[in-house]
Amino acid sequence: MLVLVENHLSPRTAAFFDLDKTVIAKSSTLAFSRSFYQGGLINRRAVLRTAYAQFVYLVGGADHDQMEGMRKYLSELCRGWNVQQVREIVAETLHDLIDPIIYDEAASLIEEHHAAGRDVVIVSASGAEVVEPIGRMLGADHVIATQMVAEEGCYTGVIEHYVYGPAKAEAILKLAEAEGYDLERSYAYSDSVTDIPMLEVVGHPYAVNPDRGLRKEATGKEWPILTFNRPVRLNQRIPSLSMPPRPVLAAAAVGAAAATAGLVWYAARRRRPSLLS
Repeated sequence: MLVLVENHLSPRTAAFFDLDKTVIAKSSTLAFSRSFYQGGLINRRAVLRTAYAQFVYLVGGADHDQMEGMRKYLSELCRGWNVQQVREIVAETLHDLIDPIIYDEAASLIEEHHAAGRDVVIVSASGAEVVEPIGRMLGADHVIATQMVAEEGCYTGVIEHYVYGPAKAEAILKLAEAEGYDLERSYAYSDSVTDIPMLEVVGHPYAVNPDRGLRKEATGKEWPILTFNRPVRLNQRIPSLSMPPRPVLAAAAVGAAAATAGLVWYAARRRRPSLLS
């Protein structure tokens, strides 16, 4: 069991969590694909592709070039989509789709970090329309996500700040400066090799359900490797986490459907999933 006791007289610290396959068992944005279809944001063909993309994402992940391709594709596809409609779809289906796939182990860590006096921060390349509500469910103190420009209530197709790879580390450094976090005494958790920069900025990095690249890196750096495999509904396991949490204080915006579109692009590009070693 991890020992997370902290001296409250010491500098402020935080625990930074990647979202997909670290806190929840699936891609947060792909989980909403059928809801987006029912809301008229994507067509049936896209729903089928996202189902395949979900499988590929779970067993293989996406490398840097593929993620960059997703970024370009999603910025075009989401142009003109109504921001409020996306938020409403997520709000209506959040508990049915996300609550059952939150890892029990992640929920325990969040609770332990809060009990130790640390802030909990969700750091995700997905959009605020998805990530912020999930953060509220978990009681996160801050949410960092990709920012997309919206004008007159619709996405313009311009991505202002893509929170991916090194940009996650940069966002953490910026938040740490604003909040006074001692990063050397802070924690970070992720499943992906693309989040190595995020893990390297804290004193206590953890690889969670790591992909092949992160497992190799974590082994070489002697980072702890954790296995999360017990999804659970929060209201069945930790009632305190389903109560109204502290406000989510820091967030950026992007269309959740746009990120879904990115993984649709990935599914089209990658036809044969590769199993983890």
